[in-house]
Amino acid sequence: MISPDIENINVTSFAPMPSPEALHGKLPLTDSASETVMKGREALRNIIDRKDKRLFVVVGPCSIHDPVAGLDYARRLKALQAEVADTMLLVMRVYFEKPRTTTGWKGYINDPDMDDSFRVNVGMEKARQFLLDVCELGLPTATEALDPISPQYLGDLIAWTAIGARTTESQTHREMSSGLSTPVGFKNGTDGDISIAINAILSSAHPHAFLGINAQGNVSIVRTRGNAYGHVVLRGGDGRPNYDSVSIAIAEQALAKAKLPANLVVDCSHANSYKKPELQPLVMGDVIHQVVQGNQSLVGVMIESNIVGGNQKIPADLSQLKYGCSVTDGCIDWETTETMLRDAHQQLLKRP
Repeated sequence: MISPDIENINVTSFAPMPSPEALHGKLPLTDSASETVMKGREALRNIIDRKDKRLFVVVGPCSIHDPVAGLDYARRLKALQAEVADTMLLVMRVYFEKPRTTTGWKGYINDPDMDDSFRVNVGMEKARQFLLDVCELGLPTATEALDPISPQYLGDLIAWTAIGARTTESQTHREMSSGLSTPVGFKNGTDGDISIAINAILSSAHPHAFLGINAQGNVSIVRTRGNAYGHVVLRGGDGRPNYDSVSIAIAEQALAKAKLPANLVVDCSHANSYKKPELQPLVMGDVIHQVVQGNQSLVGVMIESNIVGGNQKIPADLSQLKYGCSVTDGCIDWETTETMLRDAHQQLLKRP
């Protein structure tokens, strides 16, 4: 018998969630979406293995809060992919969970109504529907894995996964990554320390056993085989960038010392652009220049981009939200995104 004076003292309630199996049954993976996911993962693995010399670009809103604007963005990105397919694989950034330093909106899954009602069951269903819609366009998706339970609900619709700077050092996230079906990018620490990302790659490459849930929603011991496609994401740290050629060389040396392949992705936002979205094109330009000059370790970049540039606070009256504008970190606008990717495409055509 559970004593109310001993257990769950600070818990106010438990609300039921549908099982992953139930949500998959309600919103099943379609043939076209499955093909997008499988082809996207294969292309990413081939890029990491150097069987495909293209660069992969994870690009899209800092976070999804409006599925209508999000799908509008996805259609634009899909059209642009056709133009740059010879040099780049575009993967749409679809982030539903936002880690907060203290408090704030925690993302579309946690609070889809943006009113602190926290209807997580509704948010999870809406997130799955959005991913289905994007994959059915033929556009692979990328997300950050923050909650270790979410992949059971959404993982079949994801082609690439990021582990954030705040969670790369977490044993829970390293264990989870060892079982993910996608390549996983581990970000360096918020202080710029790359060693925690390298340790995360080494850890996630090995088998693990940990507590989780199965498709039926039952608590289970999850046993994994290890993920061979972990890699480093350089996002700057402690107010300083780390995408320059010297920083890249230092990262390459650290990976070599750990006997890991030199696979590096540069996040053009965060500390690499001093959290100023308008500087992302400069970061991208520098990375592309290094690739064209013969760098072999840079396999991808990340860009925070939306229809409208900048960001906005969440108003009490949600009808006042500006369409296609981020409610979390600031983004570059669509026109800038097009210019960045088209310019990169032209430069990459010159690579050796």
